[in-house]
Amino acid sequence: MFNLNSVDPEDIGDVLLKIETSFNIRFEKEDLHDVKTFGQLCDVVQKKVKQKNGEGCTTQHAFYMLRHAINNTIGADKDLIKPQTKLSNIFPSDTRLQVIAEIEKELGFKMNLLKPKGAIVFAFSMLLGASLFSIYFLPIAGGAGTLLAIIGLILAGKFGKEMPVKTLGDLAEKIAREHYLNCRRNAAAVNRAEITDKVKELFVHELALEPQVVNGNSRF
Repeated sequence: MFNLNSVDPEDIGDVLLKIETSFNIRFEKEDLHDVKTFGQLCDVVQKKVKQKNGEGCTTQHAFYMLRHAINNTIGADKDLIKPQTKLSNIFPSDTRLQVIAEIEKELGFKMNLLKPKGAIVFAFSMLLGASLFSIYFLPIAGGAGTLLAIIGLILAGKFGKEMPVKTLGDLAEKIAREHYLNCRRNAAAVNRAEITDKVKELFVHELALEPQVVNGNSRF
């Protein structure tokens, strides 16, 4: 049996925040006090989601939303916008930041699609660690290095152009799990059969876990 106790509690906390955002709920301390397994957590989410039950695939509607937003912003032919369409064809590197910003405005929420290059993050993270260590011995140099590393990480996050997902279908799945209610055709109704699946997807993708290890009996 997989034990989620092996995962950093801060990382678990980050996933819980994403669940709150996706389903527009808030966890109170008492909600999670007796939660010992992943299945019990899903039960809590089910209870806190107050919308009535409805049909329809949220990921499918997320794709339609993306297709409509892309067509409205860059005028791409709908027949060419398919789940297997590569994002690099829709968001070329030279105009990527601008086009994504326009599509996010059309959608009404952030896709959180772009990331900085891993090598850049690694370099500034190493600089930050070395600077924090040296600040006790060389305060001025250590402080300057720390400031430079923090600024570098902030700018890398703001202007990063790497896309972790590669196709439009992948992006539809991403926004459907991270913005579940925003991707419903009718936000007043949820497909309750999807809730546990979307919570599981958040754990799997955010914590880099194998899907088979996240089940109702997985313990926190």
